[in-house]
Amino acid sequence: MHRFLLAVMLFFSLNAAGVQAAPQEPQQSAEQFLASLNFQKGRITLPGNIATLDLPPAFRYLAPADTARLLEQGWGNPPGSTTLGMIVPAEVSPLSEEGWGVVVTYDKDGHVKDDDADSIDYADLLKEIQEGMVEDNKERKEQGYPAMTLVGWAEKPHYDKAQHKLYWAKELRTEGAGANGLNYNIRVLGREGVLVLNAVASLEQLAKVRTEMQQVTAFTNFNQGHRYADFNAQTDKVAEYGIAALVAGGVAAKLGFFGKLLALLIAFKKLIILGFAALASLLWKFFRREKPAAPAPAVSLDKDPQA
Repeated sequence: MHRFLLAVMLFFSLNAAGVQAAPQEPQQSAEQFLASLNFQKGRITLPGNIATLDLPPAFRYLAPADTARLLEQGWGNPPGSTTLGMIVPAEVSPLSEEGWGVVVTYDKDGHVKDDDADSIDYADLLKEIQEGMVEDNKERKEQGYPAMTLVGWAEKPHYDKAQHKLYWAKELRTEGAGANGLNYNIRVLGREGVLVLNAVASLEQLAKVRTEMQQVTAFTNFNQGHRYADFNAQTDKVAEYGIAALVAGGVAAKLGFFGKLLALLIAFKKLIILGFAALASLLWKFFRREKPAAPAPAVSLDKDPQA
C-alpha cells in the first residue's frame, strides 16, 4: 500500500500547486484502452509545425491528447502534462513491462549558443553536479525527503555539432530505493529554442534504449524556418545558457518544489526526468506496470500496491 499512499500525497501536493484533477472515466481493459489510442506512423509534423519526425517502421507516434491519456490513465500520472506528443516502439505494448516511450516537449527559451561544446570537461561537470546534489540533499532531508545521488553517466554526453543534437544519460539513485533510475535525454537545438526528448524507461532497459535513442536522434529534425541555421542575430533572442547548462540543468537541485517530488518518484520502476525549463509542465510516471493478465485488468492508480 505504500505506493498508493505516496500517490495520494503526490495528488494533494500537485493540486496545492494548481493542478486540477480530471473527472474519472469508466474503467477499461488494457486491450480496450490501447484500441482507443490513435498510433500514427510515418512522417509526423509536430504541433506548431516546428519539427518533423520521420518515423521508421519500428516506432509509432501519439498526439498530445493521446499522450496525456497514456501518461495519466495508462501509466498512473496525475493530470496536467503538456507535450508535443510521444514516440513509442511499435513491437511492444506501452502497457507491458517491456514498454517504454520518448516524451517530446519544446523549450522556447531562445537560441542556445554551442560555443562551449568543445571545451566542456564532462568528468568535471559530473563532479560539480554531484557536489550540488549533496548540498541540495541537506534541504531535502530537512523537508522529509530521501537523499538523491547521481551515480554517474549511463551515457556520457555527446554533442553533434553538425546536426546540433545533444544526448546523454544519467544513472540516479534514491536513498532507500531498491533500484536505480535511468534519465536518458536528447536535445535538438533550433532557431528559438530546444526540442526536448526524454526517455521513459527503467535502468534494466538501458542497452535497448541506448540503441533505439540513436534512431530517435536521427529522425527528429526542426522544419525550415525553425532550424538552428535559421537563427537571425538581429531579431531572435539568445538563451542565457549554453550546452553545459542543458546537461546540468535537469538535476533536481535546481528544480525547487518539483525537484523534491522527484526525489520521491525516482524510486519507482519508470519515470520521466525533464530539463529544468520543461519539468514544471510535465509530471512523472511512477507505478510499476505489470503485464495484463487474462482477462486484462483495468488501469488504475493503485495498481500493484504490494510491489
